[in-house]
Amino acid sequence: MTELQLSLAAIPVFLTTILIEIVVLRRAGYADKVGYETKDAAASIAMGFGFLVVSGIAKLAIVPAYLFLHQFRLFDVPDGWATWAALFLLQDFCFYWAHRTHHSVRFMWAAHVNHHSSQHYNLSTALRQSWTEHLTALPFYVPLVLLGFDPLMLFIVELLNLFYQYGVHTEAVNKLGWFEWVFSTPSHHRVHHGSNPKYIDKNHG
Repeated sequence: MTELQLSLAAIPVFLTTILIEIVVLRRAGYADKVGYETKDAAASIAMGFGFLVVSGIAKLAIVPAYLFLHQFRLFDVPDGWATWAALFLLQDFCFYWAHRTHHSVRFMWAAHVNHHSSQHYNLSTALRQSWTEHLTALPFYVPLVLLGFDPLMLFIVELLNLFYQYGVHTEAVNKLGWFEWVFSTPSHHRVHHGSNPKYIDKNHG
């Protein structure tokens, strides 16, 4: 299954889980406080669809660039589950530094700030993706291509990472016990999106 197919297949999943979250928040009795506002959610979803279009266009430049750089790879990385596992960890490491840098460098913050522009924190907020961050984040992933990882594998792992990030944008999930010590969770990422001074620029991944 290609990256485009994975993206398209995810659309009904996103919309369905957003509807489920709305129901859960309303039944919990605090939907009006931390739930959804129609205009805000519509803006996030529209930006998400725009992101898919821009992402497809950006790949027209990124794919040839990655394939060109892959010619100069340091190693011939074999295919197999171990390679996928290693790439998943390395890509997440690169994502952390890309995300952190987008919060600390003003030029990059300009590409990322729209993701933090919602007045609400819910699954629709996760779809409020930057249309330019493909390019500003690109240098952080080039080392993986030069190490020898297949660009197609990298694109798929990036997409899986993006799907995971989607799931942490919710207030409907409380702390998850021991899972909190190893993985980024909704409670961790709620702190990241907080506007309180002590929470700003925390928990980048």
